[in-house]
Amino acid sequence: MRKLTTDAAFREAVASEGLTIAVFKTTWCADCHFIDPFMPDLERQYEGKVSFVELDRDDLPDLCSELNILGIPSFIAFRSSSEIIRFVSKLRKTREEIESFVDRAIQVSEALN
Repeated sequence: MRKLTTDAAFREAVASEGLTIAVFKTTWCADCHFIDPFMPDLERQYEGKVSFVELDRDDLPDLCSELNILGIPSFIAFRSSSEIIRFVSKLRKTREEIESFVDRAIQVSEALN
């Protein structure tokens, strides 16, 4: 997953007309580390349909405040710089839940065409 470290890099990534899912994490978050082993497989599964980017909430506090990122990991789907759907919960996220979110994000994105 491509790691973004600046506000400008984030804005450029989500400006795409394609579907971009931003994953907000931190280095100290156990639930963030829980998803690490299966995220590369998930990225391959959705290759060509979704672009995934990762941001560290602690590195971009102003951006995360603007986007109202409170819980982590948080998943937000963007298209043409607009948020279309998000997956945030205080519970640990399973691969199945993340796949369901990505499938839903794809459906919403396609409905906007």
